[in-house]
Amino acid sequence: MSSTVQYVTDEDGQKKAVLMPIADYERLMEDLYDLAAIADRRKESTVSHEEFLAELKKDGILPD
Repeated sequence: MSSTVQYVTDEDGQKKAVLMPIADYERLMEDLYDLAAIADRRKESTVSHEEFLAELKKDGILPD
């Protein structure tokens, strides 16, 4: 992330808002979305690596 973050403060010097480059904001939002997806799926069952590869081959994503 860029070091060009700026803070907006009130008359008492309390931070109230942040200004950052849009590219940094977009990366931050993408990371937040990814973390939310991981949290939603954490209780899903898992499959072994071998099962996963077999499924990808069956679906034609990986060659046999």
